[in-house]
Amino acid sequence: MPPTARVIDADPAPVAHTLNHVLVLLNARAGTLLDRGGEEVRKLVERELGKEGRTLDVHLLSGKNLLRAIRQSGRGAHDTVIVGGGDGSVSLAVTSLDGSDKTLGILPLGTLNLLAHDIGMPMELDAALAALDEAQPATVDLATLNGKLFHTISGMGFFSQMARAREAARKLKLWRFFAVALAAFYAIRRSGRMELDITIDGTSHSYSAFAALVSVNRFTGPGWRRARLDEGLLEIHIAEDRGALALLKAGADMVTDNWRDNPGIVSLSGRAITVTRHNRSRSWVSTDGELDRETMPLNYKINPAALRLLMPPRAST
Repeated sequence: MPPTARVIDADPAPVAHTLNHVLVLLNARAGTLLDRGGEEVRKLVERELGKEGRTLDVHLLSGKNLLRAIRQSGRGAHDTVIVGGGDGSVSLAVTSLDGSDKTLGILPLGTLNLLAHDIGMPMELDAALAALDEAQPATVDLATLNGKLFHTISGMGFFSQMARAREAARKLKLWRFFAVALAAFYAIRRSGRMELDITIDGTSHSYSAFAALVSVNRFTGPGWRRARLDEGLLEIHIAEDRGALALLKAGADMVTDNWRDNPGIVSLSGRAITVTRHNRSRSWVSTDGELDRETMPLNYKINPAALRLLMPPRAST
């Protein structure tokens, strides 16, 4: 399935919404804006989304000004906030809109665009704007890591390295196999063996692993894509330590969509997951593409129906 195809097979619950007053915050440093010109993109957004009867405020910002505007977007007269940027901007918007009655729209201008891919947003600018113009709001799940909201994935070790490498490799054609092998090699070099205690809804498990990755709802579509965003579950994926060759195979299977059949990758689901790493009080964790040093244990909880999100029309598959 191509990356722009929507894989959601059961739509999240729709919510009442009129899309009357829209605030659009564009990252002036995003690659698409640099290629096409920020002012040209701003005018395109105004033309495509500025329909009769709709108030549209479009701002072209960068750096601290962009961060400040996103943080303040939970306040004001607007009913919808559309963020044009990458996963970092989307993650900040998710946190900033928490507790408000506002709806988030995503204009994918970043590298990975995790949440945008899962809801089926086109990656091409003109098509994405057309989809936003017809999009309808729905409620989707979020999760927390030690109390902090996130929207898609959080993990440490080999998985987080390979998940990012897969997104880069899928864009390649002729040199795909070479890219997979190279990505797996570097991921192994950057990853070390971890002794983990994992508790899922009160049931404990122990693993020797190279990685653990938590997703908001389950990966059930092709590749690393979620078929639903509203099933109220977390899923944890553990890459067990079965030797370097087995780890290389796990890395290749992750990139080529065969990871569900790999016996060295264990997947478990629940509503609350705690990850403890032996002899570590803190650990590097990649959450929705942002790397932070988190205090152990890692406490994950599902937060059902926590975000109002603009969903594009269902794509044909």
